[in-house]
Amino acid sequence: MSGHAALHALRVAAIDELTDDAVAITFDVPDDLREDYRFVHGQHLSVRGADDVRRSFSICTPPSSGVLRIGVKRLPGGAFSDGVVGSLQVGDELEVMTPAGRFTTTLDPEAAKQYVAVAAGSGITPVLSIVAAVLEGEPGSRVTLVYANRTSRSVMFLDEVHDLKDRFPDRFQIIHVLSRERQDVELLSGRLDGDRLLEIVKAYDLADADDWFLCGPQQMVVALRETLTDLGATRIHTELFHADPVPRAPVASLDDGADGAAEVTIRLDGRASDFPLRPDGPPVLEAALEVRSDLPFACKGGVCGTCRAKLLKGTVQMDANYALEPDEVERGYVLTCQSHPTAARVVLDYDA
Repeated sequence: MSGHAALHALRVAAIDELTDDAVAITFDVPDDLREDYRFVHGQHLSVRGADDVRRSFSICTPPSSGVLRIGVKRLPGGAFSDGVVGSLQVGDELEVMTPAGRFTTTLDPEAAKQYVAVAAGSGITPVLSIVAAVLEGEPGSRVTLVYANRTSRSVMFLDEVHDLKDRFPDRFQIIHVLSRERQDVELLSGRLDGDRLLEIVKAYDLADADDWFLCGPQQMVVALRETLTDLGATRIHTELFHADPVPRAPVASLDDGADGAAEVTIRLDGRASDFPLRPDGPPVLEAALEVRSDLPFACKGGVCGTCRAKLLKGTVQMDANYALEPDEVERGYVLTCQSHPTAARVVLDYDA
């Protein structure tokens, strides 16, 4: 089994309609690839479309199910979600990358913790996997799901969420927040922002939660994370649908590099490749793909974490980071799609 994500052709085993604009796709994993596609709760798959663009979709099932299933929300004019999914049939094959991502937590069967997950729209996809895994794997823990949608008709995986409520009635509570549909409880009617979340925390006694999981649009996730940090929460896990482009930060020129370029070495599958790269040039990933087309990557926006590598020598500067946890950065991991060399010699290891 490779230590990093890799693409394989998988057969589509099932396509299920979830809402008017969302489907679930289940893949058939052959026995010889089953170990490669073993996943942990909260991880995602990247699918390569006919346009050669890789798009990430979260796995919505718990690892215990043995089922590899993703949720896809159709976007008008979307090359994959509308174009490909619209004509996809059971039996077709798609190029699917092995599971990746660190939007997860380590489970302890002896733990008795309080978890709160906040999902908006299709953000429920990885959260559903996480919630199910926690309820199954930690019999002493409780989970609250705050699930924000526009209307009740647009709620993805509604049956699956309520099935979990039926299985774990004493340890799982669901709080539906609808922005465009009036509910009996005024607090739960309207857009989920920091102020509304604070009121929900008070009303449902969630201030002492051990772990928070936030998944949704960037603006919402950033705002809610700030609110929870101000509240004193320390274990906040986040996942974004996508990130808005950020202005590239200026990078100082290299006086000791040849022609102002750093000598960069990348290691993948035990093989090293070298290339020059100026600090004001493209990100490391883009330059590295010119010499190693097999590099793992997906979003190229600093969101998915697929292109993570460990910095063994030198220094780099990242334009953005929405995927790595602080402890990963401290241990030397970087997102190569966002990294620019700031030292004359840089060594990065994708196998680490």
